[in-house]
Amino acid sequence: MSTTTAVAPLTTAEAEALVMAAHQAAEAAGVTVSVTVLDAGGHLLAFRRDDRAVLISGETSIRKAFTALQLNTPTADLVDAVQPGGVFHTLPTALDRPLLFIAGGVPIQRGGRPIGAIGVGGGAPEQDHSFATTAVDALVQGMRRP
Repeated sequence: MSTTTAVAPLTTAEAEALVMAAHQAAEAAGVTVSVTVLDAGGHLLAFRRDDRAVLISGETSIRKAFTALQLNTPTADLVDAVQPGGVFHTLPTALDRPLLFIAGGVPIQRGGRPIGAIGVGGGAPEQDHSFATTAVDALVQGMRRP
């Protein structure tokens, strides 16, 4: 018989802190981005699109977060998997939202379990990934404080 330990879900306050941290990292780099945070069920918890951001960056950030959540892997780690011959090259997309294999989506875990994901869109993929991981790292550091 296995026992499962409950893991606290991602809160709205944590989601808003993630959005703020990602935006601050982007602003420090002089980049305008959109940021999306989803909970473990794929529901929108927090979102921000700067008026200067390209309109499509909002949908891009949502799809990056959704992909990271569905596959529980940073989207930056999946780019090669969708190239011809890659393991996801023919992955069907029977989901309500197509997956997006571009760096910038990062799953969020607590106690080794996925509790949500963040997606950043608007900069170069490597920049978006950096802004997302900066935000997740800040959240993780905050969770470790007593």
